[in-house]
Amino acid sequence: MLIERAFFERVATWTQSRSLMSTPQNTLRQRVVASKEPPAAPLDDSEDAQTPPREEIVWGKTPGGEVFRVPTTHDVLTTLFHPGQPKSHLDLLNLGLLATQLAVFFVLPRRASQIFFFFYFAFWRAAYDAGLGWVLTKQSKKKLIVREIQRLGWLDASRHPKVRNWIRDQLQGKMGKDYDFDELPLEYNTWLLFRQAVDVILVNDFLAYCMFAFSCFRVPGGLSFFVHLCRWIGGILLIVFNIWVKTEAHNVVKDYGWYWGDVFFQRGALVFDGVFELAPHPMYSVGYAGYYGLSLIAGSYAVLFVSLAAHAAQFAFLLFFENPHIERMYGQPKAIAKRTPLVHPCQPKNKSAVPSTNAVAGSSTCPEIEADPADILATPAVTEGETATDTTEIETEVEIDEAVITRMSQSRENEKASKHRPKPSVSSLSSASSEQPQPLRYWRRAASQHDLLNKYFRHDTLVLRNIDLLRSNDLMLVLILAYCFTISFFPRLSDSVTLRLHFLHAFGWCIIHYVGLGFLLKAQSENKFMVRHFMKHYHYAGYEGGGAVAEAFANWKVIYNLSMCMTYASCIGVVWKTYSIPHDWTVGNELLRHTLGLLLVGLHIWATMESYEVLGVFGWFFGDFFIEELPSHLEYHGIYRYLNNPEAMGGAAWFGLALISGSKLVLSLAMFRYLANWWFLTRVENPHMRKLYGDSLRKEAGFVKVMKSVASKNAKILESRAGRHAPELKRVVREVKGTFDKVYEETADAVEEFLAKSRPKISEVMEETKFLLKQSRERLVITRVSTDISGIDRNQYKIGIVPSSLGSKGFHLGEPISVNWEAPPSHSSKDWIGLYRIGANRSTLVTKTSSLGMWVPVHDEGWEGDLFLGVDSSKAPRVTSGKVTFKGDTLPWLVGKYEVRYHHDGKYNVMSMDGPLEIFVDKPTELNFDSVRETLMQVVPLCLDSDPSLIPLSCKRLRTPNPLHTVPRNLTEATDTGIPNGGSGGGGDGGSTAGSTHDEDPDKDPDDFSFWSEKQAKRICGAIQQLFGVEYVPEVVVADANLSALANRILLSKEILTT
Repeated sequence: MLIERAFFERVATWTQSRSLMSTPQNTLRQRVVASKEPPAAPLDDSEDAQTPPREEIVWGKTPGGEVFRVPTTHDVLTTLFHPGQPKSHLDLLNLGLLATQLAVFFVLPRRASQIFFFFYFAFWRAAYDAGLGWVLTKQSKKKLIVREIQRLGWLDASRHPKVRNWIRDQLQGKMGKDYDFDELPLEYNTWLLFRQAVDVILVNDFLAYCMFAFSCFRVPGGLSFFVHLCRWIGGILLIVFNIWVKTEAHNVVKDYGWYWGDVFFQRGALVFDGVFELAPHPMYSVGYAGYYGLSLIAGSYAVLFVSLAAHAAQFAFLLFFENPHIERMYGQPKAIAKRTPLVHPCQPKNKSAVPSTNAVAGSSTCPEIEADPADILATPAVTEGETATDTTEIETEVEIDEAVITRMSQSRENEKASKHRPKPSVSSLSSASSEQPQPLRYWRRAASQHDLLNKYFRHDTLVLRNIDLLRSNDLMLVLILAYCFTISFFPRLSDSVTLRLHFLHAFGWCIIHYVGLGFLLKAQSENKFMVRHFMKHYHYAGYEGGGAVAEAFANWKVIYNLSMCMTYASCIGVVWKTYSIPHDWTVGNELLRHTLGLLLVGLHIWATMESYEVLGVFGWFFGDFFIEELPSHLEYHGIYRYLNNPEAMGGAAWFGLALISGSKLVLSLAMFRYLANWWFLTRVENPHMRKLYGDSLRKEAGFVKVMKSVASKNAKILESRAGRHAPELKRVVREVKGTFDKVYEETADAVEEFLAKSRPKISEVMEETKFLLKQSRERLVITRVSTDISGIDRNQYKIGIVPSSLGSKGFHLGEPISVNWEAPPSHSSKDWIGLYRIGANRSTLVTKTSSLGMWVPVHDEGWEGDLFLGVDSSKAPRVTSGKVTFKGDTLPWLVGKYEVRYHHDGKYNVMSMDGPLEIFVDKPTELNFDSVRETLMQVVPLCLDSDPSLIPLSCKRLRTPNPLHTVPRNLTEATDTGIPNGGSGGGGDGGSTAGSTHDEDPDKDPDDFSFWSEKQAKRICGAIQQLFGVEYVPEVVVADANLSALANRILLSKEILTT
């Protein structure tokens, strides 16, 4: 078995497209898959035999752009065990550790050897998977190893000549004649030094595992000779297979891939063939077959479980280091929401190739699709058709009889127009049809994959992912799973405990049905909570305005019906657990209880049926909380002629069941249900009814009127019979009534006074809570504060905000902010400038809150992300002034007032401040399609970092000098998004950008745009919320990805939420 090693597996589709140099003399060597065609025979065999083979030259390139010739390296087995190869000090250390393991194995007793090598192997395995994984991750992200070698100066002759000479001697002895330590770059020599450390870990990890397996060797008892023979043969075959996989893998990736060379430098593309076509990740899957082969031979479960654990650790190494590194190194970014038309196999790919109508009718082999004329004549959706893609547009001719068109036009004229009728995008406006008496032809654009996916898939539930409890299907899924797990894993309980659990179950459903759904309906009545939720989280392709309302109401109906059924079912379950059939119906009040109980149940059923007869399905499901199209009117017939709230009689069945069961638990449940229903009627339904109907709402029902009339008559009769005591009785009645009225009025006044006094305080507490919640993300315990700034003159540090295009310190949301700075020549290379909300920091000397990523370094060349790499002080110019720019993720994306702070030496000492500056949004004065679309044309390009490959073509065509109305201000800012110039987000169109695609294809929808990441879509969502007060999740904006579509959506959302 070879040394158990992992390597970088490169996906062929990623790596084949990578090339570092373009000129022939600088081209890096690339391994290509061998051609299946036989090579051409040489013209002269003798001449070819006499010609010596040419030496293959491999070129490498450092991250800094330095190109060098890569010397020849040798594998670890040759350098470590071949007697003819010179041994470095690290090789001698490695051999010493191996010899120590062998000595310990033969010296220690078997049991002690098992324990020792178990922990010894665990140490080396942790050093491999955890230690190397962490170090390589830091090197891949931050160039940690190279930076530390550079910081320590181990390869710097002027700082540590002895260390440098020792390292040079160690490396030169292991390399060939083509190696020159002084001529090769720092990155390559660091990689060679890193290899030495890796060899120590790999070899000892391998031998420690073997020693542990040998110490656990045993011959299992109770097995036949044939089973033992199969066990040995299977184990040997697995080990041989392991050796073959490792060898073949090394032949493919060489030492460069074996030792993670691309973490340090680039050496051209790696193309994987051979064993890499055997299985996915063969070095991590089948490449560890030797572990299980040795477990079979050793006949030990301990070896098997240790092998499984070590194999799992190797997969963790793949998951947490190698795959992310491959994505960073070789992954091609793909633009989100880039529309690519789907090409039907029966349709031509070129407009010029479209056959005539007769030819299609006579020769087409594709099935005929009958098009709905309404779909063809309807105004096309703003997301239909092609946009920013390189694929040629596909169009289909459809002939429609003029009579059909006339009938459809007349029917459409009778339709009621919406308040904000959705408008097509700019590209969908077509010219007038021809006046010739020929059948009219209309072009139907092919649908794009992006639009079809968003049409049929909308945040669908995947197992338990994307669960939304306001979607009825998701709620039922959660309930079914909860009940299944509860029933399956619930232990055996006594009857009394089971009864209590049934009571709690019914009590919980009562709370959910009356209180939980009551609050939900109350929120829907006050601010259309459910409609907002579905409008925010889900994309609706249609523009009729009722998609979110219809889906919210549909889910509410299912949730309400489910909750009601579970409420009654759980109550019946409690009754069943408490009920026992009487032995003698004539004893006591058994028969009376059952009779009255059944009467109450019958009354409940009758009242419910009568209520439904009047309300219908609309009122039964509280349709007036959701649907506003239907006219609202009051119905006072049937049972509502006598009662305003017959739902109160709906609780009669609960008291009837309490009588039948004779259980106090059921009675308490009935009383709680009655109180909960009373709360629902008084706090949810009645306020909503008063809001809808106002004074037209009836105050007293027929039953109440009759009872009051009877009471008044009885009072008069009592007064007439009282005689001379009548005045005294009236006085007592008035006093009692006055007392009650006075108590009621005083209580109401006290409550109103309390609410009036507490309302400002509550509002203040709410505002302070919001402010504290906003500050909680900014809070930071500062520990990095310089203490050696007493001799620094703060007056030498100055910063100033560069005025915006408007000539003030007001910046539109997303507009880059530039800051001029001045500092003395001795200022630190780690100085940085941050943006903070006004009031977030009380101190002007020390910043005590996080910048939340809104910071830029003064000297950008010394930083990589948020990590300071260091600069050579001898080469760094002593610049005393300059300008930095906040853009993209370093900008604040919330309106408000901010200040800029200059910080010293990478810490939080404030040297200078300037501000305030204001971030604002230009809200439209009126809401119509043109104003909303124009506002989006200002905001969307800024949210997309003014990247020409992402922004809509309609924004590029604007020619106004105002930077808030032109995109982009500087096209080179596209490189600041992390996407190289010339690389299309769509993935590999040969360096052409989406912007050039727009210009080359005028038929594309100019309002389409795309994204590099969901973060840009979140910016647009935040901007829309601050501009129009409408909330969307990024998925909705990504699904539209069109200015006109987004403008229509905003208008329809405002129309629904404000009516």
